[in-house]
Amino acid sequence: MMRWRIGEVTVTKVIELEVTGGSRFILPQATPETVLPIGWLQPDFADGRGRLKMSIHALLVETPRRRIIVDTCLGNDKENRRIPTWNRLQTSFLADLGTAGCQRETIDTVVCTHLHVDHVGWNTMLVDGSWVPTFPNARYLMGRTEFEHWGSQTDREEIGAVLRDSVGPVVHAGLVDLVETDHRICEEVGLVPTPGHTPGHVSVRIASQGEEALITGDFMHHPCQIAHPEWSSTADSDPARAQRTREQMLTRVSDTPILVIGTHFAGRTAGRVVPEGDAFRLVA
Repeated sequence: MMRWRIGEVTVTKVIELEVTGGSRFILPQATPETVLPIGWLQPDFADGRGRLKMSIHALLVETPRRRIIVDTCLGNDKENRRIPTWNRLQTSFLADLGTAGCQRETIDTVVCTHLHVDHVGWNTMLVDGSWVPTFPNARYLMGRTEFEHWGSQTDREEIGAVLRDSVGPVVHAGLVDLVETDHRICEEVGLVPTPGHTPGHVSVRIASQGEEALITGDFMHHPCQIAHPEWSSTADSDPARAQRTREQMLTRVSDTPILVIGTHFAGRTAGRVVPEGDAFRLVA
């Protein structure tokens, strides 16, 4: 279980799923022929055949006074997911969260960087046939722009299913706070607007005792987009804006001590961004 220290803040990676290959549907430009020349992707982010390695995980952020979970993966028992292997999962996620030293009742804040299926699943859990909040003592922070956007997309069945089982129950429980994209969560943690993947997408900035980290969310799905910021995901609602955001954020963090923690980055998951040619690389 990976853990990073940023001043007085600890960030722990809690994995739900890791996969190698099968990611062309999300990053079609990342063919083995284009990935293999990016040598620094191996072994953490690609294998020797040029297949991408990707992870679905949550990030537990512990400050001196707060216990925050950023994004809640896919969740168990969910149905009507567009990707068949994401249906009716039975993972050890909650037990693994406990192994990280955190019981679900002790989480006080859940941050949803956006409301895609693989970022909100463990917002709820199935109990006696009903979806109930997994973190009953937490405030669930959702971007106002993001929430309003997806609330208008209920005619899309795959979106409607996610809203019904992973978003609606925490809204109805009175646990949701709609926030702006630059919301300050606490002294050490705040949101950063990174639109393009979705209209209200945010990343998470951590700053403590002169040290800084950035949790990406999905403005990048994979480190290959550090080498090729022009590679946009098929899931980006506005690919051109997503590319601009990626370029701006990579320029901002490049050649700085800022630790970049990728929400879908497998392997060592985090590192510093440095310039390389006309683009960048991640030093994991």
